[in-house]
Amino acid sequence: MIGDSEKRPHQRLEVWHDAMDLVTAVYAYSACFPAEERFGLTSQVRRAAVSIPSNIAEGAARKSSSELHRFLSIARGSLSELDTQIQIAARLDFGAIPTELEQTLDRTFAKLNALMKAISARLTESPITNHESRPSHAR
Repeated sequence: MIGDSEKRPHQRLEVWHDAMDLVTAVYAYSACFPAEERFGLTSQVRRAAVSIPSNIAEGAARKSSSELHRFLSIARGSLSELDTQIQIAARLDFGAIPTELEQTLDRTFAKLNALMKAISARLTESPITNHESRPSHAR
C-alpha cells in the first residue's frame, strides 16, 4: 500500500475521496433516468459530478494556496450545479434521490467549505502580525 508521503497531492485530501464517492453515486442514480435524457440531464449531471474531484485534483497540483483556493471554488460551483440538477431530476420524477447520494453531497459540501475557509484564513494572515515566528532584530 502507498504511504501518505507517496500519494499524489489530491489523494491526500479527504474531500477529494468524498467527491470521488459522489461521482460513483451520481452515475448509479442517473442510470435510471429516461433514455431520452441520455444527452440531456444525464450527461449534465455526470459532467458536473466529474468536474468536482477533477478541479480539486487540479488545484492540489498547483504551486500556491491562492490557485488551490480558485480551483476549490470552481469545484464548489460544480457541486452547487450538481445539487440543482439532482433536484430537477427528482422534480421530474426521474427517481427519488438516494439517501447515500444526499449524504455524500452534504459531506462533500461541508469538507470543501471547511478547506476553503482554512485556505482563506491562511491567505489573509499577514506575516507581519506573526511576531513569534520572526526573530526580533530591534533592540
